[in-house]
Amino acid sequence: MHYSFSTQRLYLPVGTLLGLSLFGAPAAQADFITDSKGSLEARNFYFNRDFRQDGSRDKAEEWAQGFLLRMESGYTAGTLGFGLDALGMAGFKLDSGGGTAGTNLLPPDSSGGSQDRYGELGLTAKVRLSKSTLKLGTLQIKDPVVNSNDTRLLPSTFKGGLVNVQEIDRLKLTAGQLTQINFVDSTDYQDMTANRIGGQSDKFQFAGADYQFQPNLTAQYRYGKLENIYQQNYLGLVHLLDLGAGQSLKSDVRYARSIEDGNFRDLDNQAFGAMFTYSLGGHALGFGYQRMSGDDPFPYIGRSDPYLVNFVQINDFANVDEHSWQTRYDYNFAALGVPGLSFMTRYISGDNVQRSGAGEGKEWERDTDIAYVVQDGTLKGLGFKWRNASVRSNFGNDLDENRLIVSYTLALW
Repeated sequence: MHYSFSTQRLYLPVGTLLGLSLFGAPAAQADFITDSKGSLEARNFYFNRDFRQDGSRDKAEEWAQGFLLRMESGYTAGTLGFGLDALGMAGFKLDSGGGTAGTNLLPPDSSGGSQDRYGELGLTAKVRLSKSTLKLGTLQIKDPVVNSNDTRLLPSTFKGGLVNVQEIDRLKLTAGQLTQINFVDSTDYQDMTANRIGGQSDKFQFAGADYQFQPNLTAQYRYGKLENIYQQNYLGLVHLLDLGAGQSLKSDVRYARSIEDGNFRDLDNQAFGAMFTYSLGGHALGFGYQRMSGDDPFPYIGRSDPYLVNFVQINDFANVDEHSWQTRYDYNFAALGVPGLSFMTRYISGDNVQRSGAGEGKEWERDTDIAYVVQDGTLKGLGFKWRNASVRSNFGNDLDENRLIVSYTLALW
């Protein structure tokens, strides 16, 4: 049981950056310091997963406390503005009984249990020119071809660079290169793999554009490549139709085509998904459809989150040839005069899965979330969330899961 601490290397000289930021003109100091912000987030996380199939372990169960310190500077004045962000994270074990480790809340230890505590510091250098930015170092990313996982005690991060260009009205250009990933239950950066595909790579490159045709209509294109494993082209369209009288219809349509890169192995997948959500007052009713075609499952960076309409609490419904349907209902209790209280439930059913045994693979998942955030008073911002899920499958795990999360974010300045 040891405390591990990792420091993220920067791609730009930190001393040079700080020199420009702190010892420049007074106006530059004002921009760098007065535009900065910092926060401390506390997460208390209880995780219980009961396995229901014969021959499996009984359960995975742990309780842990996490802290995330986020500090973001402003930019120095001038044509080129420089800045520096920091992300400090620490996790502490509160309870992990014999044989119940493996929830991904905490790093594993050599005995099959979990470490008592862990932590790390990530630094990100940033440069701004006009309306465009460059970030180098520790990155949390949410993008159609790569998504950081933030479903446990502490989030996963990547090492690399990210460029956002917004010089043309309604057009946003994005490009990046990632070299390693740090999992949610680790302090060590490592090379990337492809989920269900395998392989190993130290380079993921991506680029694309978002274009807003109208205030309520946005199209997206991305190209992503995990070097020597897979290439992926993504197209997306999001439209929000105002139906009047407090009603709306949101359409979210996604398509991705994936093939091999290099000589790793042949790869062929087409993923189509669509989610349509009708909202009226505090109610929202959604229907989704997702279909996998080709000889392989949908590839994405292992231990990250896939950008799929039927990627939910546990499953992604992205097996070979899988077809899946989703029904979802949300309610915001602010409509009844209880702001901060929300409810969500959904059911996803998948079939037509190619499996090693005889017959058609089938699975389903049912999720329910209940959340409340204190709206005012001394405890304003204190959040409570209960996440419940059940999964049944004739080719995978049968399990029931509960997650209880208490969170609070304190603004430091």
